[in-house]
Amino acid sequence: MDLLDAALRCDRPHGRYAYVAPFYAQAKDVVWTYLKQYTTNIPGAAVNETELRVDLPNGARVRLYGADNPDRMRGVYLDGVILDEFADMDPRAWSEVLRPALSDRKGWAVFIGTPKGKNTFYEVYNSAVKAADWFALRLRASETHLVDGDELEDARRMMTPEQFEQEYECSFEAAIVGAYYGRDMAQASKDGRIRSVPWEPSEPVYTAWDLGLDDATAIWFAQVIGSEIRLIDYFETNNTALRDIPRMLLNEKPYTYAEHYLPHDVEIRELMSGISRKTQLEQLGLRPITVAQRVAIEDGINSARAILPKCYFDETKCERGIECLKQYQREWDERLKVFRQKPLHDWTSHGADAFRYLATTLEPKTSAMDFRPSAPPPTASWMAI
Repeated sequence: MDLLDAALRCDRPHGRYAYVAPFYAQAKDVVWTYLKQYTTNIPGAAVNETELRVDLPNGARVRLYGADNPDRMRGVYLDGVILDEFADMDPRAWSEVLRPALSDRKGWAVFIGTPKGKNTFYEVYNSAVKAADWFALRLRASETHLVDGDELEDARRMMTPEQFEQEYECSFEAAIVGAYYGRDMAQASKDGRIRSVPWEPSEPVYTAWDLGLDDATAIWFAQVIGSEIRLIDYFETNNTALRDIPRMLLNEKPYTYAEHYLPHDVEIRELMSGISRKTQLEQLGLRPITVAQRVAIEDGINSARAILPKCYFDETKCERGIECLKQYQREWDERLKVFRQKPLHDWTSHGADAFRYLATTLEPKTSAMDFRPSAPPPTASWMAI
């Protein structure tokens, strides 16, 4: 209704307003019926079913989008946008696409959602609280009384404390419901293991990769120092050719590499060239490559959980990778109302999969290592920085 009101009152030519959900299909399910219902009596309003948009008689337009395809929104300008369930979106949809789209017309944005840990939604909310020209509102069920008291108590009994705090009390501190590593990452934050983590030049670096479709690649950079696994860097791209990545690692990163861990499908030969991506990467100077053992996803997740208590994450260089681990979660079965025994495939998958390959390959080695640090260890001094 706010979008429609703003669009009808727009005094600029060709006003453009958008509603964005985490997924395009979700936007259609949640909003499209309402948008058509509330514009049906506006004289001259035209509905476009194919593009999920309504054109208004003053030339303004309201359109639905999904953050799962942010490139679809590139190049547009916007006078106003509502981002619904922002905590579930790839944060780059806002920073790289929607925020620039508002600049030409100095448009406005509204962020709505349920907290899912201390992610980008948390950062936006905190910024809004501190900024004089923003409006911020947190609606806790226990304070608004919008939900009947008996219903609230019944929900509290039926849900885990984390679920209740997140869904009804708008808690950013509660672990994400269904998240594989939610409690582990919350503990890492509580222990001070998400902080500035220095690169130790005298020690080698291990990398762990996930190679996805459409040139999507995620890479973790780790060092093993004494009893610690230090995640010093993270790289992710969706538009870099595979042949260019070794050059970046070898020429632009200052690290000395011990091993590069890649997923098992890297050995599959391409039909056109007859060689595998492993061979291609080796020819480009990426050595030595270790192919991660093919294990069940649940076993890989357990390996990741086993090493997480030993991990320290650089909060700046690994920011996106950290968010991937915090929000990597089980797929929800809407019909049965239960979590499926498989991960949800979304923007968190590449970073989480790369970390899983790191765990399954590095964990057996670190478990067998003598963790008595060499003398003198740098560990005590860097933690005091």
